[in-house]
Amino acid sequence: MRKDTLQDLPLGTSSFEALREAGEIYVDKTDFIFRLASKRRKLFLTRPRRFGKSLLISTLESLFKNGLQYFRNLKIEKLWKDERTYNVVRLDFSEIRDFRSSDEFAKKLTALIARKFNPVGLKYQISELFSMSDQLSDCLATLPTNSLVLLIDEYDAPLTACLNDFKLFDEVRLKLASFYAALKANEAAFRFIFITGITTFNKTSIFSELNNISDISLSPEYGTLLGYTHNEVKAYFADYLVQSATIVKEKEEKLFAELDRQYDGFCFDRDASQKVFAPWSLLNFFEDPRSGFVDYWFESGGKPNVLQKYLQSHSLRNPEEYGKEKTVSINVLSGASDPNSLSDIGLLTQTGYLTIKKVEGETVYVGYPNSEVRTAMAQFYIEQLLAGKTLEQAGADRIVHRLETKGAESIVCMLNRLFASLDYVNYPVRNEASLRAFIQVFFSGAGLEPIVEHHNAHGRSDLEVRAGEKVWLFELKVAKEGENSERLLREAIEQIRERRYGYSLLDKTLIRVALVFSLEKKEFIRWKAFA
Repeated sequence: MRKDTLQDLPLGTSSFEALREAGEIYVDKTDFIFRLASKRRKLFLTRPRRFGKSLLISTLESLFKNGLQYFRNLKIEKLWKDERTYNVVRLDFSEIRDFRSSDEFAKKLTALIARKFNPVGLKYQISELFSMSDQLSDCLATLPTNSLVLLIDEYDAPLTACLNDFKLFDEVRLKLASFYAALKANEAAFRFIFITGITTFNKTSIFSELNNISDISLSPEYGTLLGYTHNEVKAYFADYLVQSATIVKEKEEKLFAELDRQYDGFCFDRDASQKVFAPWSLLNFFEDPRSGFVDYWFESGGKPNVLQKYLQSHSLRNPEEYGKEKTVSINVLSGASDPNSLSDIGLLTQTGYLTIKKVEGETVYVGYPNSEVRTAMAQFYIEQLLAGKTLEQAGADRIVHRLETKGAESIVCMLNRLFASLDYVNYPVRNEASLRAFIQVFFSGAGLEPIVEHHNAHGRSDLEVRAGEKVWLFELKVAKEGENSERLLREAIEQIRERRYGYSLLDKTLIRVALVFSLEKKEFIRWKAFA
């Protein structure tokens, strides 16, 4: 099947009407949209970037503005009974996220509101007596009941822009709160309000100005509102699965399993009952399967603005925490009290770098959703460990190729170059746990999936990693100043043999390596490899 005979992918299309007119694939979520929009409501939803929030906003805009005109043969066509059309005001707060002062932000906010509310009657005039909020409130008071729909995209963009400046953050918050107060004072005018963003600041008095706004971000009912389920991928992208499998010369079942491992795994509901693919990554793969499983989601924008701003005044957890199980309170995920007390785990979960794995009572267990994000986070931690250097800049280029084709001596030399570049001031090697964690991060950042403390009936190995047809097993020891490194090496070798590490992998090309790291010299000083 040739690509030019397939229905076009909705890659980068955030306009619902443009998508429908172009005949691009639309994964029909309109039954969800009916549930959202059929009643008079005020709703709030957070999702990571590149999950289709803007397309969702555009779909709601089309429904309320033009009725079912663009919804032919979609689920909502038989459900929607509202024959009215509505005035729709759509605000994208990412348009006003660049500012240096409170006054500059106020001017940009005023200009945005004046421009967007002008079609519904707002005639803003500069006045010392009547603020923009006052004039907006007066305008809204003249509108018929239930006549206006308000859609706000990226509500948090101005707030995250000043996340590292508490004073400016509070000034921006107050100006936004004044805008929301005008909405509250005239809520009779609104048929529907829908607000989206990446992070939750609903406890910073922003939304306290709106009565009864419902946060559906963790609702199981809407867990798959954004993102693609397994069934949706198989139903809507069946032809692309066939084509991709042909191109990469794999069976469809095996290809789908690899897509699942690489791009699926995001969970957004408090019951931890549903998972979805990252749409941006999946669509990019289908567009160019020959390029393989590229980290599209991370490469499309790197660290989101909220994370970059947070890092300017905070430090996320030590890279030693990379592979450990993490927990967070459900209350942390549903809100943030103020920028000074943001939870790093909560922030990573809201931005998509961690996702819900299971929930027990009020405790949420979170982890990396898939290989793509696991690699991205390892690369993020590598930047910290190597003081801004990449693996290549530290002399560890083509790690996967080295593990696939080279011997133990080459691998030990490569590791020593990495540890020579380590930022020991902030991230010293203290013990076997930190040594193992840093190696895990290095290998993960190269796109591998190392296994830490792999258990068997006799014990647990330090670290195992598969590269091509080879499986490497590393047993690590740390030599303190004056400690006998030869003795430690013998202990590591005996431990591998006596506890039969790697015994279950004898059908593979197995290389077992015992290594001794010197805390004094900051390098591996003894090693031995054997099959």
